[in-house]
Amino acid sequence: MNDDLTAEILRNALCTAAEEASIVVVRSAYSTFIVEGADAAAAVLDVRGRLIAHSTSTAIIQCASLRSALPYLLRRFPAAEMTPGDVFLMNDVYQGGIHANDLLVFRPVFAEGEAAYFTGTLIHVADLSGLSAGGMASDATDVFLEGVQLPPVRIATAEGLVDDVVAILAANSRTPDKLVGDLRALIAGANVAARRVAELIDERFADGVAAYLADTELRMRASLRAIPDGTYTGAYTLDDGLTVRVAVTLADGAATLDFTGTDGQVPLPVNSGFSQTLGGVMYAIRCYVDPALPLNEGCFAPLDVVLPEGSLVHCTRPYPGGGRFGTVAAAEEAIFAALTSALPGRGVAASGILQGFSMSGVDRPWLHMSFDLGGMGAGADRDGPDATGALFGGGRNIIPQAEPVEARLPVRIEAVELIPDSGGDGTRRGGLGTRTVIRLLEDARVDTRGDRLHRPPPGAEGGLPGRAGGYFRELPDGTREPLDTKATRQPLRAGESFVLETSGGGGYGPPPGRAEADRARDLADGRTTRDS
Repeated sequence: MNDDLTAEILRNALCTAAEEASIVVVRSAYSTFIVEGADAAAAVLDVRGRLIAHSTSTAIIQCASLRSALPYLLRRFPAAEMTPGDVFLMNDVYQGGIHANDLLVFRPVFAEGEAAYFTGTLIHVADLSGLSAGGMASDATDVFLEGVQLPPVRIATAEGLVDDVVAILAANSRTPDKLVGDLRALIAGANVAARRVAELIDERFADGVAAYLADTELRMRASLRAIPDGTYTGAYTLDDGLTVRVAVTLADGAATLDFTGTDGQVPLPVNSGFSQTLGGVMYAIRCYVDPALPLNEGCFAPLDVVLPEGSLVHCTRPYPGGGRFGTVAAAEEAIFAALTSALPGRGVAASGILQGFSMSGVDRPWLHMSFDLGGMGAGADRDGPDATGALFGGGRNIIPQAEPVEARLPVRIEAVELIPDSGGDGTRRGGLGTRTVIRLLEDARVDTRGDRLHRPPPGAEGGLPGRAGGYFRELPDGTREPLDTKATRQPLRAGESFVLETSGGGGYGPPPGRAEADRARDLADGRTTRDS
């Protein structure tokens, strides 16, 4: 068989194994947010901790988490001591995890009697203790308020689940049945991928994987060489007044991204664990390289990412890390700002980002977790897309659909719509934010976590900022009251509505430069109004 053809078959087989694992997890999960929103990720790795393949139809922002956590697992459980059927579990944000509710599962794959490869799966489970019923502890001052912390533990063997560990997890969940169901789904996904990888292993497999990763690295370096060598700086400030700073240095097909100068960690859930920041870095860099590159270790190899310990982008114990996505998005914006000076004409205004929330029952246990996505900032040559969640790095739509949510929970979703005039004006208009209205049929509590609400996404090159979003309580008579943008257990009564509005993206270029034909189309499409 032609070597190039063999390599292509192997590449697709590995990517399919990771993708199939993520699909198995989604289809097997018990939590509505997972089943309907597909917030999952899966990967194939080797015993050296290298990422061989990653699911891409799910959240790309998780691309570094399984890769970052595996070395910590191997320190606790050496590969030589693992046996067939072992499955391991962890969530520690300081050891490559994300936050308490994001569980990471690993299963070794054996070659010639040794653990040589690993499959991994990751989802946000229904509930695992902490201040918030959905893991959105937006007013946590330390990690212990965010939920149960799990160092690497053995969760299953060839004999089945380790019942004592499962019992401890279930006892620390407000929805134990869903938690255990989600855990079984994670293991099922890892098992499926492990079988697929085992079927591929032969005497040529290791060499084939090495060649595959080397080819990706070669192509990644070629893409980086297309960006002029030099050092470029950028920064972005969160609602809390904290700033992420980066210096991007490009030299001969390699890049150093140094976040020295970023503000220090704070006792608020805005810090990011290092793996999530690294995922954001990869997302941002991939916006400037060959989009056909497969997502594997070859993409990481040319990058040297400096994340100072004890900073917003690399929190340390006991600082909380659950609210990381505002900081991760700020890191991405800082990289975009830096590379704009390297690539004139490829600039972009700031975007509205993911705004999360969770609702839980007061009189009986039920839980709804979701988010909506802001408008993307306009670019030098295009308007910003509406409601895209550009900086979250999603693959498939990860917002649960209205009908399944209404069928499972005591809520009625009365509106999911674009907000006219929310995109920043400019020569190129920012993308529109969204409005979601959820009527409560039972008393509930709501947890909120958002950013770019007090400091709306700024425009670029003379463009105007997007319209700021927010969280609101709407009374039956239509009166609207603002909710805190980062808080837990805010009361909502039956008959009241929860309103989530996301921020629009910033505009690019001075507004007088916008073509009259574009303004007429905006008005005809309802993106703008005559009043604006």
